[in-house]
Formats: sequence, structure tokens, C-alpha cells
Amino acid sequence: MFRAFLSRLTAPDPDPLNDDDARLALTALLVRIARSDNVYTADEIDRIDRIISTRFDMTTFDASELRHQAETLESQAPDTVRFTRAIKDAVPYDDRRAVIESAWSVALADGERSQEEDSVLRLIASLLGVSDVDSALARQRAERA
Repeated sequence: MFRAFLSRLTAPDPDPLNDDDARLALTALLVRIARSDNVYTADEIDRIDRIISTRFDMTTFDASELRHQAETLESQAPDTVRFTRAIKDAVPYDDRRAVIESAWSVALADGERSQEEDSVLRLIASLLGVSDVDSALARQRAERA
């Protein structure tokens, strides 16, 4: 299932993703960010579930199920550069900008701002085509939340 999805996503000229596939890809990106410092905490998992539940208007159970699928997808996805560029080509800018805000929220969930997470977030924002200004504003909103 995920192999076909990843093949479609990383095709040279991918079609825009349908809503379900976009949710899965964006959630997998949040998982990748949370795992970037090699510490995937319960706080980060909880934050991802809450973000998914709120953003996609899902029940807690459905959000948890989507995150479980995204964890599997993330572990099978290609390197961050190819995976993120594929999402950029298939997801509208406003959704990508919102993902960066969610990503900052996940990165800050454990109360620490690690150098690895900062580095991955800068890379991901750039690869998603999200401007430095929009990324900084997203981080500020996440810090206030």
C-alpha cells in the first residue's frame, strides 16, 4: 500500500494528492520531524494526534489511526529532501505553511528546542517552498500556543 503511494508521490510530475493522501503525507512529515532528534516522546505523539484531530476535524481515535499509518509511511519514505519536495509539488502553499506551524508545535512539544529539530525544520520549510518569514511567524505562533 505505502510503496504505491510513495511511487506516486515521488514520480517526476506527481498529480495533486487527494485529501486523504495529503493528510497521510503531511502527518508523516510531522512524524519525521518529531523523530529527527532520535527521541520520539509521548508528548510529541500526543501533540501530533491533537494537531491532526483539530486540523482535519477527526476524532481522537481516527487521528491516532492516521498517525500510526503515517509512522509506517515515514519509516518507508525516501530521504527527507525527496519526500519533502514531493509533498511540495502535490500540496498547496497554504497547507504547507500550516504544516510548518504544526511542525514547530511538534518540535517544541517536549519543552526543548534541539539543534537537530531546528535544522530539520529549516530544511523542510525551504524544501516545502515556505518563506523564511512565514516559517519564523509560524514558529512564533507555535511558541505562543
